[in-house]
Amino acid sequence: MEDSTIVENCSPTLAGIKTGNLFSCEYQSRREVCEYLKRTNAILVKKGIRIVPIKYYEKRVVLYIYRPCFLCRDLNNEVAKAYMEKLGYKAENPDYCVTRLGRRMRENTMQDDFPHEVGFFLGYPPEDVLGFMQHKAKEYKCVGCWKVYGDVKNARKTFDAYTNCTKCLLGRFKEGASLEQLTVKMPDAV
Repeated sequence: MEDSTIVENCSPTLAGIKTGNLFSCEYQSRREVCEYLKRTNAILVKKGIRIVPIKYYEKRVVLYIYRPCFLCRDLNNEVAKAYMEKLGYKAENPDYCVTRLGRRMRENTMQDDFPHEVGFFLGYPPEDVLGFMQHKAKEYKCVGCWKVYGDVKNARKTFDAYTNCTKCLLGRFKEGASLEQLTVKMPDAV
């Protein structure tokens, strides 16, 4: 596992403009994953970010990197909270919610199928997360980082911001900036 994978997949979260990212990467041993996460969390937690393993496959692990303060805000959105509570989530406890998401993902035996509520964990607009479920991933208005069922104009601005952020951070990383240097510390971080 390498820091470049985090920068490539999670720049908007590192920059403080996105709640979280979910991505998979190859690994040689679970011990390697644990050591990398321990070392990386020592850096990221001080900046207001956590990275946790959500699901292991034979040689791949799905990791969730997120800002707990953003996740708490997103899950307590009235629409998101109502939906999540129907699924047994406790919106006021983001740590519990991340653990529950992991459990739901592990219960799912399909490798590429995620519980649809994952969009709430990634900072997607609630109307788009619910629209995806209601329309069974069809009849969307546009597609970018997610399928849009609500505000297309704002979604496109967000897609552009994520793309530009990723390009910028990747460029800085290639020039020698460390993961710690690329990660924005939020005011409520430890």
